[in-house]
Amino acid sequence: MSPLELVLIGLALAALLGVIFEEITHVNKAKVTLFFGTLAWILLFVSSEGEAETARVSAGLAESVAEIAGLWLFLVAAMTFVAYLNKKGMIENLIYLALPRQVSERSLLLLTGLFCFVFSSLADNITATLVSATLILSLDLDLKKRIRFITLVIFAVNSGGAALITGDVTTLMIFLAGKVEILTLLTLAVPAFGGVLILALLLSRGMSGSVTLERQVRPVRRVDVVISLLFLATIIATIIGNVVFSVPPVLMFLFGLSMMFLVSRFMSNDNDLDPILEYVRAIEFETLLFFLGILLLVGMLKEIHALESLVTIYEMMPPLAANYMMGIFSAFIDNVPLTAALLKSGIEMSPAEWMALTYAVGVGGSLLVIGSAAGIVAMSRVQGLTFVSYLRYFGFLFIAYTLGYAGVILLGRFIN
Repeated sequence: MSPLELVLIGLALAALLGVIFEEITHVNKAKVTLFFGTLAWILLFVSSEGEAETARVSAGLAESVAEIAGLWLFLVAAMTFVAYLNKKGMIENLIYLALPRQVSERSLLLLTGLFCFVFSSLADNITATLVSATLILSLDLDLKKRIRFITLVIFAVNSGGAALITGDVTTLMIFLAGKVEILTLLTLAVPAFGGVLILALLLSRGMSGSVTLERQVRPVRRVDVVISLLFLATIIATIIGNVVFSVPPVLMFLFGLSMMFLVSRFMSNDNDLDPILEYVRAIEFETLLFFLGILLLVGMLKEIHALESLVTIYEMMPPLAANYMMGIFSAFIDNVPLTAALLKSGIEMSPAEWMALTYAVGVGGSLLVIGSAAGIVAMSRVQGLTFVSYLRYFGFLFIAYTLGYAGVILLGRFIN
């Protein structure tokens, strides 16, 4: 291994450590990964010898940028929809209209899991967690029960996101790489929700009280209802368009975004006070920059053939067992770089095995509160939620993850 390759691998490890210890260094992980990702490619260009090597590096960068562009544009369109609906109170209205005014704690726990699972399939995990945390904080619950609720929220949000390309970036990445078809991914919802139900039942032990919900329904405008329906129609059209006509999801979502702009222009009378383009600026660009930095780093590691070591675990054990372990690793290592590295490493698996990996890296991060974006966001919003308080329920989380994964394996047999 050349000195340059050692330096580049060192940069990738430094970026990974920056992500892991973000809470200690107080340096945003997007800044860290973007810095090391761009620096690594600059070093590749500067150190290249001859036109042929420069052309090879340039082609590798162009391939990485093309993949990043498709991911970015899809996320921008989806996150703009969610940012608009969240700002207009449509999501909170749906929650309060769906839930009964008086409900037992056990029933509310199950309903919370169901809501988080469904909502995170349509929206990003961060928004789903923020909305759910707001609901939980509004309830008159003691600290121990509140921690149980938020534990279920984190697991359910990650489980729901794994079943649809709009819900989790790793699911989207695996789909865009052509490893699993979109309808196959949808079947993941069955075992994933089974895991959520198991965890809800385990966490509900000892709960016997009831909760009164104060309804806080906000006024709804016709344009907001139309845009909500447009968002659902875009998701459905994306699935149908991809299955029947092979239309790329990013193209369908950008079309839906353009329709959203036109609907707002012709149905709303407050364009100057609340311009629709402001919601593009309201999305989580730090998250997008983090993905950019990570994918640049992984593309660089592929360029220097440093990802081949990841295949070792798949040579030591069957793919399904290796995928299960990758899910556990994702509780320690961010699932985005882990998934990107696996996709770039050249591992050959069947669609059922890729589906198992999709579930594992999407849900495995729930085992530790620091293992997913949902957990980090919940820690920042819910007082009393710490690494240790969440760790008390590790046994329940591990059981739910393992049984959910077992369900994915059984499902895979039908797919094969």
